[in-house]
Amino acid sequence: MRFFSYFISVICFAIVLLLYVAGLVNCMEEKWAYAGLCSLTCAVFICICFDTWRRNRYRRMRLKKVDRLTGEDFEEYLRAHFSRLGYRVKLTPSTADYGADLLLKKRGKTTVVQAKRYEKPVGIAAVQEVIGAAAYYETDQAMVVTNRYFTRNARNLADQSQVELWDRSRLKKEFGAKE
Repeated sequence: MRFFSYFISVICFAIVLLLYVAGLVNCMEEKWAYAGLCSLTCAVFICICFDTWRRNRYRRMRLKKVDRLTGEDFEEYLRAHFSRLGYRVKLTPSTADYGADLLLKKRGKTTVVQAKRYEKPVGIAAVQEVIGAAAYYETDQAMVVTNRYFTRNARNLADQSQVELWDRSRLKKEFGAKE
């Protein structure tokens, strides 16, 4: 897999280089329309390659590195993995999000996700927040995802409220994450 990713990166770089050279040649020959088209295509291709690299970076990340992410980077990590699992993912605004960090959609069902990148077990407050978010966003399901584990109270409230909890073990299982 790593060789394939490297191979694709080399191909992308070669295509960008060819487009850049074609743009320069067209500039020298004063074919400005062709030069502009090559430059624009080159820029779009670079953006696509960068976005692909960024998503793949999160998909290969080990949990020890996930533990050091910021809260926003943890949301991007989850976005990359849920996208790979076939969900359409939307990040909520970083402020005034009503307790939601991501909105997932798959097979007509919408799920609100509260992401908690913590250094200790996640408590009952996270479950309470996602219950409120589910009501606000009118979703079918609610979920709290953490890089750690949950307290007993959090698990009890989640069971009573049909909130799905994903802890470190579940990240390993669902995302194929390694320590």
